[in-house]
Amino acid sequence: MQAPPFNLDGRVAIVTGGGRGIGAAIVTRLAQAGATAVIANRTPDVAEALARELAADGRTVHCIPFDKLDRSSLRAMVDDVAARCGRLDIVVHNAGGCPWASLEELDEAKLDETLALNLNASIWLAQAAIPHMRANRYGRILVTSSVSARVAMGGGAHYSAAKAGANAFIRGAAFELARDGITVNGVEAGFIEKPGRGTMSAPENKAKLERFIPMGHMGSADDIACAMLYLASAEARYVTGQTIVVDGGSTLPETGFAVERQWGV
Repeated sequence: MQAPPFNLDGRVAIVTGGGRGIGAAIVTRLAQAGATAVIANRTPDVAEALARELAADGRTVHCIPFDKLDRSSLRAMVDDVAARCGRLDIVVHNAGGCPWASLEELDEAKLDETLALNLNASIWLAQAAIPHMRANRYGRILVTSSVSARVAMGGGAHYSAAKAGANAFIRGAAFELARDGITVNGVEAGFIEKPGRGTMSAPENKAKLERFIPMGHMGSADDIACAMLYLASAEARYVTGQTIVVDGGSTLPETGFAVERQWGV
């Protein structure tokens, strides 16, 4: 009997920033598809709570710290997971974010932090994963990117630069690794609802924002996770060097006025 689509039985996956929000949704989808999911998270209590919840549902989930972003620490983390689990098939660099600042206020510390988390870590994680994936002739290197790589928001020029760099890295790495059975892809997230977190979650701000999204509402973390599940699966075997935009169409109109004129919102 043929296995159901998006089956990840026997696969081992690391998800950075997997304790809450988009990361938790990705961990949940991968684990439900049969993968052994390893949550690499800065806040262990949040990750452990999710692991217990999924374990109660019969899923295999482990937690490891994700508190250092330098090359040697990330390599040690990846090697440790591969040694403990016997293999490594999927790495999802989902952890991201930045200290917001206008271009005039931006300093070295804020820029370095943003690049280290959103761009550099993607590179070091991929580099560390290559030998393990090459040994199995199977690998999925995935990055949670952002539509900020292609559109602008005040106070986030450095974040946009980091995400655009991550997208370029995806293409370059995909080209280098294509003959090894390793694909490299990403998901560009649009406005994703994060209840109780940030100013966008305030009802009045959320309502204003949703007026300019063609689909009329913000996305859910699971919308990103479902795209990641596809890219992590065997069904995406011929897809590499790509990013899937999941944004409810928010990058389609030339201006917000176009949405207002179309739907009268």
